[in-house]
Amino acid sequence: MSGLSIAVVGAGIGGLTASLALARRGHAVTLVERRTGFSEVGAGLQLSPNASRILIGLGLGAALRRVATEPQRVVVRAIGSGKAIGQVALGAFLRERFGAPYWVVHRADLQTVLLDAVRSEPGIRLVMGRSVETVEDGPDGARLAWVSAGGARESLAVDLIVGADGIWSTIRPALGDTTPPAFRGAVAWRATFERSAAPAELSGDETGLWLGPKGHVVHYPIAGGRLVNVVAIERSAAPVEGWAAPGSREALLKAYASAAPALRALLAQPQDWLRWSLFDHPAGRLAGGRIALLGDAGHPVLPFLAQGAALAIEDAATLAVLLGGERPDIPRALAAYETQRRPRAGRVQAEARRNGRIYHAGGLIGFGRNQVMRRLGPEGMTRRYDWLYGFRTPE
Repeated sequence: MSGLSIAVVGAGIGGLTASLALARRGHAVTLVERRTGFSEVGAGLQLSPNASRILIGLGLGAALRRVATEPQRVVVRAIGSGKAIGQVALGAFLRERFGAPYWVVHRADLQTVLLDAVRSEPGIRLVMGRSVETVEDGPDGARLAWVSAGGARESLAVDLIVGADGIWSTIRPALGDTTPPAFRGAVAWRATFERSAAPAELSGDETGLWLGPKGHVVHYPIAGGRLVNVVAIERSAAPVEGWAAPGSREALLKAYASAAPALRALLAQPQDWLRWSLFDHPAGRLAGGRIALLGDAGHPVLPFLAQGAALAIEDAATLAVLLGGERPDIPRALAAYETQRRPRAGRVQAEARRNGRIYHAGGLIGFGRNQVMRRLGPEGMTRRYDWLYGFRTPE
C-alpha cells in the first residue's frame, strides 16, 4: 500500500527535518518554500540531545560532526563583575547521561546538511519561490494554492498539509487561530566573528552565559570551531522592524557600557550586527482535520532555553512516527500528535519565559539564583533538564 501525499510548507530546520522523516517512511512529500534560494545568513543554534539524537537517527550524524562543536560546559558569569556564578556540565557527562551529544552549529551548516539529504531523497519534491495564499481542509483531502515569484498561480491537492512556515505562519489561521504572536519586551543582537579574535579567556570549547538585570549574553564556537557565535539580549519597550534589522556596534556597546572588560572586548569584535525582536505565542491548536503545525508555526518559543530548533525537530520526528508508513486515519493520527506535543511545547515555553526572568533578576532574587547554581554544581544543573534532554520519539 502506498504512502500519503503530503505538502510541507516552509523549508526551515523543522520543515526540512519533517520532509526527510516523512519521505523515509514512504510518503510523497512536496516541500514548498517562499524563498527563491537558500542564503548563508543566520547565527548559531544549539542542538541538545533531544534533537541531536533524532538527526543522528536520520543518518546525519557523520555530516554534522564535521561542522558542529561540542562544548564541554556552560560557564555562567555576572555581566558587571565578570565573576563566575556557576557551571552546567555538557560534553562527555551529558553525552553519557542522555546517549547523544550537545552540539552547537551554525544554522547555515545545519541547513546545508539537511538540504543535501532532502535533495538526495527521491520521495521529496522541493518547490522554491512559492508563497502559499490559501489552504483548504476537507474530509477526503486538503488543498493549498500558491503564487510564484513571477506571479503564476497554482494549486496542489494532497492528503495532508504540514505548516512549518515560522512564527508568522500563513497555515495557523486555517486551524482557527488568528491571534498574532506577542512581543515579549526584548530584542536579540546576533553576530559571528573569527574565533582567533576572541579574548583568550573566552575562546575555549565552552559556552559562555553572562547574566545581568538589563540583559544577558550567550556565546559559543561554531563552524567546526572556526567562528564564535554571540547573542546579546537587550530589554526593549518596542520591537524592531523586520526579521533581521541591522544594528550599530556602538549602540550595543553603549547598552553594555558597565560590562566586564572581557565581555566588552568580545562584543567589540563583530563589525556587523543584526537584531530581531523576541515574540512567542501560546501553544494552542497544533492540528485538526488534515492540517498540522510544527515548530514556530505552532508554538514559537523564546530563546532562553535554546529549544526553538530542537522542538521543531521533535515535532517532525513525532509526526512521522504517528503517521506511520502506510495510509493511516489522518485525523486520528493528528489528534494524537496534538495530544502528545502541546503539553511539552507549553512546558518548554513556560520554562523559557521563566529563564528570562531568572537571567535578568537582580537584588535578592539574583543572589538566590547564584546560590542555587553553586549548590547544585555543574552536574546537578544538567540533571535539572532530564525531562527535556531525555526526550525520545514514541516508536
